[in-house]
Amino acid sequence: MDLYLYNSLTKKKEPFGSAQGRPIKLYTCGPTVYDYAHIGHGRKFLMDDILRRTLEFNGYKVNHVQNVTDVGHLVSDADDGEDKLEKGAKKQGKTVWEVAEYFTKSFYESMDALNFLRPTIICKATDHIKEQIKLIEKLFENGYAYDTEEAVYFNVSKFTDYGKMLGQKISEKRIAVRDEVKTDPNKRNNADFALWFKRVGSFVNHTMHWESPWGDGFPGWHIECSAMSMKYLGEQIDIHTGGEDHLSIHHPNEIAQSEGATGKKPFSKFWIHSAFLTVDGTKMSKSLGNFYTISDIVKRGFDPLALRYLYLGAHYKKPMNFTWQALDGASKGLKRLQQTVYSLQTTARTILSEEKNNKILEFRDKFNQAINDDLNTSKAMAVMFEVLKSNIPSRDKYDLAVSFDEVLGLNLK
Repeated sequence: MDLYLYNSLTKKKEPFGSAQGRPIKLYTCGPTVYDYAHIGHGRKFLMDDILRRTLEFNGYKVNHVQNVTDVGHLVSDADDGEDKLEKGAKKQGKTVWEVAEYFTKSFYESMDALNFLRPTIICKATDHIKEQIKLIEKLFENGYAYDTEEAVYFNVSKFTDYGKMLGQKISEKRIAVRDEVKTDPNKRNNADFALWFKRVGSFVNHTMHWESPWGDGFPGWHIECSAMSMKYLGEQIDIHTGGEDHLSIHHPNEIAQSEGATGKKPFSKFWIHSAFLTVDGTKMSKSLGNFYTISDIVKRGFDPLALRYLYLGAHYKKPMNFTWQALDGASKGLKRLQQTVYSLQTTARTILSEEKNNKILEFRDKFNQAINDDLNTSKAMAVMFEVLKSNIPSRDKYDLAVSFDEVLGLNLK
């Protein structure tokens, strides 16, 4: 049964083709580890987890690489403002290295609580400075990079396909840049993005810095993903994921620098993006008091899997609103589901009639069709409930539920 995924690059749902016997090359944008992961992050990483589980459910092996951003991500994704790690260090009263280590550990503890599969490879930006420098050198060789007193930039005017993910032209991208954003006066185009920041001006005291052919400094945020993806997965990959906020800047920049370095070899076949999570109908914000972490969920007496259950009720491409009432409903639904499945576990097997055997095969097909239709978890959950209400033998209900849970990840076994 074919797997169909919505491709942000082509803006349509497409069949995911065979990988010809090799593992699927999956790269998922990971955390910037300057603060706690919140429940909005959890929704995006739920999409990654369901994607990987679905691929494996379809018989694929998956080589899953995820980055940890511990340097270079500025407050604005468009290379403006303070480095987020330095901002986090000031807030926590710790060194940037201590902050990065602490919040990396915290992030993966939170993801474990939501029962997300650990990536095959977890790679930190600070462990791959040489690879990033090498990639920037390649961009200079190919005529895409240039040097100023403040930074090294990628020249988007040299890359004719820049902005193709959003269907924008470079001229439209320039217009979209805010006038009040402080930029290097020697940048050739407003949309040019930093590959390497020099330790001058506002970054003269930047704590994390390395020697490079362009002077002492640190890498930009965008270059790390291309460099680490290429190191572990090669120049071309099958699937790259991120949040919908990456559609306008980060991922177009990744495409430009990756394809600019490789002679325009298509960087990723599929690009998949998750929609945002709002809280009580508004954007999550600490100033509004609606910024919640997995620890906050636990402190209120909820199993983190109740949050996973809540996420599963909406398609990843649709905006989702979190309320405590909705989580309470999800918690009760999860407990009913667990109790129902657990009660089936010890029942004896019975001889199946042809009619009931056909019904079981029909349920398997319905579940496969649902989850293979662009990871439609709400439809897949509906099939699970249909199975449990059916008249097939109890032990077969249990077997189906456990099989479906290989994708849903609710720990029903």
